[in-house]
Amino acid sequence: MSQDKVQIFDTTLRDGEQSPGASMNTEEKLEIARQLVRLGVDVIEAGFPISSPGDFESVRRIGTEVGDACVVCGLTRAIPADIESAADALKTAARPRIHTGIGVSESHLVDKLRISKETALERAVAAVKLSRTFVEDVEFYAEDAGRAEPEFLYRMIEAVVAAGATVVNIPDTTGYAYPELFGDLIGGLFNGVRGIENVIVSVHCHNDLGMATANALAGVNAGARQIECTINGIGERAGNTAMEEVVMALRQRPDVFGVDTTINTREITRASRMVSNITGIGVQPNKAIVGANAFAHSSGIHQDGILKERSTYEIIDPVEVGVGGSSIVLTARSGRHALRHRLEVLGFSLAADEFESIYADYLVIADKKKEVYDEDLEVLVGERERTLHDVYHLEKVQVTTGEPGIPTATVELVTRDGVHMIDSSHGTGPVDAVYKAINRMIDVENDLSEFSVNAVTRGIDALGEVTIRVTAGDGHIFTGRGAHSDIIVASAKAYINALNRLLVSQETAGTDVTDGV
Repeated sequence: MSQDKVQIFDTTLRDGEQSPGASMNTEEKLEIARQLVRLGVDVIEAGFPISSPGDFESVRRIGTEVGDACVVCGLTRAIPADIESAADALKTAARPRIHTGIGVSESHLVDKLRISKETALERAVAAVKLSRTFVEDVEFYAEDAGRAEPEFLYRMIEAVVAAGATVVNIPDTTGYAYPELFGDLIGGLFNGVRGIENVIVSVHCHNDLGMATANALAGVNAGARQIECTINGIGERAGNTAMEEVVMALRQRPDVFGVDTTINTREITRASRMVSNITGIGVQPNKAIVGANAFAHSSGIHQDGILKERSTYEIIDPVEVGVGGSSIVLTARSGRHALRHRLEVLGFSLAADEFESIYADYLVIADKKKEVYDEDLEVLVGERERTLHDVYHLEKVQVTTGEPGIPTATVELVTRDGVHMIDSSHGTGPVDAVYKAINRMIDVENDLSEFSVNAVTRGIDALGEVTIRVTAGDGHIFTGRGAHSDIIVASAKAYINALNRLLVSQETAGTDVTDGV
């Protein structure tokens, strides 16, 4: 590989999906995989095949889908059954990679695996050798390398390189490292590991202390030539290195790093919104590169500078990351052409029938608001995408509440087979009454663990967006989102969305095995 290129290894579909409530079905994973190809990522980590039939099928179908556009990777532990399952799932891939590994820190060896260093070495070498009997491209991860003894880490890396690993992954699994020390850890590989010049060194950093991007970039400066990351930085706990951040840092500062990626940055915003809509995990407004406020200016001084010369307050041209610069103000008087233009600027490409459905919903909102904002349009498209494969659809909801009085709700649902269901209930408040009425019709064990309401845009006429999380009887967490000008209706939509995700998951349930870097 060229020394002036950094490979982008995207693990949104594997590590990203391990975010609580972010589980995706196979069709959703395929949709994101197609976008990753448009982005131009070098490697897609498509899943952990042995963890469930769904993950196995996702890896298999993504291998078929992407062809030779990029490497398709499957995660395993250093266990023969894991490796054999991954090899089987990857048979459809033109460029398959098995990603296997084992813990290397004292914590993982003693407390989790309960094995000696020598046993860990033996298992690591055996895993790489077995993987090489199935594929030529084998990546080895040294889990929790950020807390490992460097001498033992280097010894293990030297052993797996000799055994046939083509990529070695140095993960800061717990987000414990900081840039200076992590850079030194990576630099030590090149100073003390025989054969390291023949493989690619990869970094996989977590964001527990908010330093995932900084640590990954420190690794690059020390010689790493692959970064493992996710769209929007989603992942276990505080998440992973955010792809958009490292890609744009390398692109903007060639004077510091002297390397670049081959990512098509104009697809970044589209990818961010897609992942957010599918997973139900919103992007914070001040998130670097892809947040709603990333290219917004409210200060008069800033506005004056921007109008005179964009670069006075923007180091990145928003067009370069797929954010349009259109100033069209959408109202009820705007026609189809203006709406379609704005949707395209926002990265949404809709078929004629899809657009007409969005346009009808848009007119309802536009009649209630003085101005329809980009965020309103994103919610409209997200609402439609969230309800495409519903088991139940919310048809009507009516509530009676007040003081004195007993909050009462009547709800009408329609099944995907077209059956109409109506029931009523009372509760401590209107939302409680609505949810109890829904529960009378959809009898599925769950516990409401989180409920939040946000205004999508400014003003008293803003759409309200409700996000909830429910915990199923088996402990899995499902996120639901709903938006409407009436917050009670939005609450009902969010609950139905969460229950639909739960029900679809139960329909395609498999054994869940979680592990990773």
